[in-house]
Amino acid sequence: MSTSNVTLEIVGRRYTIACAPGEEAHIEGLGTSISEKLAQLDSLKGQSAERVLLYASLLLADELHEAQANVPAETAPPAAEQAETLEKMADRLEALAQRLESDTASA
Repeated sequence: MSTSNVTLEIVGRRYTIACAPGEEAHIEGLGTSISEKLAQLDSLKGQSAERVLLYASLLLADELHEAQANVPAETAPPAAEQAETLEKMADRLEALAQRLESDTASA
């Protein structure tokens, strides 16, 4: 299975992320969205990559929570599906954090 790489710049740091071919634009858009949101927080300047990742995770979780709170109950996904989605997001964020830690350690 082939993969593509996308380089994202988030809060002045560059990260290369592997993704499936055809997902590059989507990943770049997500990176831009995260970077724009984090750029509004002056308190992140000089923070570690792990702390920046924590803030990004909290901001995204808050947005997800707000979006779900505004969805009528009959159209909201079942709780089990929501939990599965959040678990997948947590797994992806943990994998990213591990990559950031290994990139930081090797730099």
